[in-house]
Amino acid sequence: MITSVLPTYNRAPLTFVKGEGAWLIEADGRRFLDLGAGIAVNALGHAHPALTEALTTQANALWHTSNLYHIPQQQALADKLVDATFADTVFFTNSGTEACELAVKMARKYWFDKGEPDKVDIITFTGSFHGRSSAGIAAAGSEKMTKGFGPLLPGFTNLAFGDHDAVAAAITDQTAAILIEPVQGEGGIIPVPDQCLKGLRDLCDTHGILLIFDEVQCGVGRTGKLFAHEWAGVTPDIMMVAKGIGGGFPLGCVLATENAASGMTAGTHGSTYGGNPLGCAVGCAVLDIVADPAFLADVNRRAGLLRQKLEGLIAAHPDVFDLARGSGLMMGIKCKVPCGDVVAAGYAQEVITVPAADNTIRLLPPLNISDDEIAAAVDRLDAAAHALAS
Repeated sequence: MITSVLPTYNRAPLTFVKGEGAWLIEADGRRFLDLGAGIAVNALGHAHPALTEALTTQANALWHTSNLYHIPQQQALADKLVDATFADTVFFTNSGTEACELAVKMARKYWFDKGEPDKVDIITFTGSFHGRSSAGIAAAGSEKMTKGFGPLLPGFTNLAFGDHDAVAAAITDQTAAILIEPVQGEGGIIPVPDQCLKGLRDLCDTHGILLIFDEVQCGVGRTGKLFAHEWAGVTPDIMMVAKGIGGGFPLGCVLATENAASGMTAGTHGSTYGGNPLGCAVGCAVLDIVADPAFLADVNRRAGLLRQKLEGLIAAHPDVFDLARGSGLMMGIKCKVPCGDVVAAGYAQEVITVPAADNTIRLLPPLNISDDEIAAAVDRLDAAAHALAS
């Protein structure tokens, strides 16, 4: 008999009932160090006082009106994002998946309005993840994502990750844009080298096509910059954002230049809930904290400490772990044993990690995790590795 909750997840045997900073409390009272942060969502941990205050204050005033009317909190958050980034304009969604849908529509509508309706093809890459919508799975292109869901949305060319010559050769008169994650998340925490992002920007400029960055997982301070592409010194034309921007409240957005967004006029796109007062009030509180240069500097300091301890962990357990990679507090450990076994062994030691492709576990802790909590988390991973080796 089917369960009342559609059984599309292989859930861990854990039921968390409370969160405090970097900690999750299970129904039986056990306290887990959370290195998953809801898959990079809880950027400031659980029950952060500034976010709690922003949400409750707004909840006591106004929850929802719809985008038929002006929403002051939405305007405030859009202004903050425009001031802090390359973007001239912002559209708010409820998720990264919805942000992907709009990014694809925006790129194609741009060319349609330029009088080139055949320019619809978007170049994407193996190992990518852009959500579970029809556009998202077609963009990723993997059998795991697409099997059984045909016919797929056409207009995507999926290329091997890291082959710049193949990208250049794939650009045709029908190419509208290139879409890439500056750091692949689901793909195994694989950063795109700075020179590659610069090369993609140059290709797009040379051919006059749009560059789209998916920063749903790697954005909002996760890598030690407000957005990951800043490390490479390049900017996109369109960018997808979600997860950390809401600090745990469902919120996403698409940022764009005025040029890239020129086709998106009144009536071309919409969202009933997107940019509602609750979500944007929390988003403003998140951005006020995370965009502070001092906060980002501390993220980088914590990231250095975590990386140092992970290298020691890997050296101590060469039969369990292979290597560490990533950027900032978006770290992955490629494993020599099945990564699912490592995640499960972590549960037994009351530490949360997240599996990914390429036999990798993801470490995506709250950006404000303390030094002592980092040390305790790595100690628990050490105990998990000892258990696997015994």
